[in-house]
Amino acid sequence: MSRQFFIADTHFGHKNIIEYENRPFNNTEEMDNAIIENWNKTVKKMDRIFILGDFALSNKKRIIELIKLLNGYKIFILGNHDKCYSYAWWNTAGFDMVCAYPIIIDEWFILSHEPLYTNTNMPYVNIFGHVHGNPEYSNFSKQHFCVSCERINYTPIELKEIIKMVSKQT
Repeated sequence: MSRQFFIADTHFGHKNIIEYENRPFNNTEEMDNAIIENWNKTVKKMDRIFILGDFALSNKKRIIELIKLLNGYKIFILGNHDKCYSYAWWNTAGFDMVCAYPIIIDEWFILSHEPLYTNTNMPYVNIFGHVHGNPEYSNFSKQHFCVSCERINYTPIELKEIIKMVSKQT
């Protein structure tokens, strides 16, 4: 059985995100290379990885190159910055699956780009991105886990690690 990983808000090629989110990189080439290296050291070719939006702000050729460079069976949920290209284009760019809306996996995990409303009476855990390092959102709780790459050291995180962390919450 393959492992399942998550990451959001990679923003490949997005120069301004380095300043906006105080990312520890001098330029987009350094940022892109670090994320690619972390990704491919962590995710193997047979693993499944969910990219929860805001993949890249780059031209179509570069985006296709990036997708090819990255390991794993890639499932992409479109984020607010991904709407610059059509849903159909993303489907043909190299992702194995593209979703325009949140999805549920393993019966309990709601995957989305933006955080969704959950409460303690719901059995679900929302795994999301979008909020980057915004201090108004905690990294995780019993009901949610943020996989914006700033919060997970620019490295995809495995589902079993998420389960371990949220299950320790009361």
